[in-house]
Amino acid sequence: MSKILIFATIQQGNSLSSGAKEALSFGRRLASATAGSIEAVLVGSENTTGAKEAIAFGASKVYTITNPIFAEYQVELFVDSLFTVFQQSGADVLLLTFDRMGKDLAGRLATRIGASAITEVTDFRTEGSKLTWIRPIYGDKAYGEYSTTRSQVVVGIRKKSQELAVTDSTRTGEIISVDYSVPEAVVLTKLVVKIQSALSDIRLEDATIIVAGGRGLGGPEGFQELQSLAELLGGTIGASRAACDAGWVPSNLQVGQTGAVVAPDLYIAIGISGASQHLAGITSAKTVVAINTDSEAPIFKRANLGVIADYKTVIPALTEKLKKVLV
Repeated sequence: MSKILIFATIQQGNSLSSGAKEALSFGRRLASATAGSIEAVLVGSENTTGAKEAIAFGASKVYTITNPIFAEYQVELFVDSLFTVFQQSGADVLLLTFDRMGKDLAGRLATRIGASAITEVTDFRTEGSKLTWIRPIYGDKAYGEYSTTRSQVVVGIRKKSQELAVTDSTRTGEIISVDYSVPEAVVLTKLVVKIQSALSDIRLEDATIIVAGGRGLGGPEGFQELQSLAELLGGTIGASRAACDAGWVPSNLQVGQTGAVVAPDLYIAIGISGASQHLAGITSAKTVVAINTDSEAPIFKRANLGVIADYKTVIPALTEKLKKVLV
């Protein structure tokens, strides 16, 4: 029997994020398979809406830490507060979404707890009392099964890998307000000013349409054309690591194994060769369109539709055509 604590992140409006819903759905399956129970922890400036949603997803208890200081993410503060709740809950397993924040937190939390850590998990398997964790390996070309050597474990759930559980809004559960005082020694940084760096308000992980550019664009100017196309389609901009490393776009637009793992309905890759790390980030994309001058580019092996041409002739023509159809 396992006791599972889920870090349920919240989004604008204080409702659960899509990643939190996936983590709760995974936790519910795990609890059912191991005769365990699930609880959730929410950290933020206001948590009422998210707490009720977590109960509807199956949590029997929801711990809330509410303080204006949590309105902005600070890694040291989140690690300390989550560790506090984990200890209070007596849980064996800590689940969290392996998104940008999860990548920041998982290893630190495992070290603080003294637990094993396993990330990019998509499933699990039980054999009697033995529990193994399943995650993709070799750039998503295979799956590996892992067991842990410690009694407690921090598990990062791969984004966009879970089918959401059916919710029950009539469920009741206990909401526990945690009396957490912020230790001065933990607050090592302070937000002075916030600068909007993204080209879209849509998070890559939540986007249904992504228009992504790579080194083949030749410079930052090409992203202006991609931005127009993305806005027309109701999507957002993405980029390869090469484009981000070159400083053409902010690093929070990077798609790939070391960036955002995405699962849009439509992914348009423009001037992206298709390195294995990038392809690992778009495994779950439903339809991939590739535009590249290099007919041997690896991206074409993943693409559902490939266009061997200069994007400077394709994108303006496509944008003008779509304006006539969509606007």
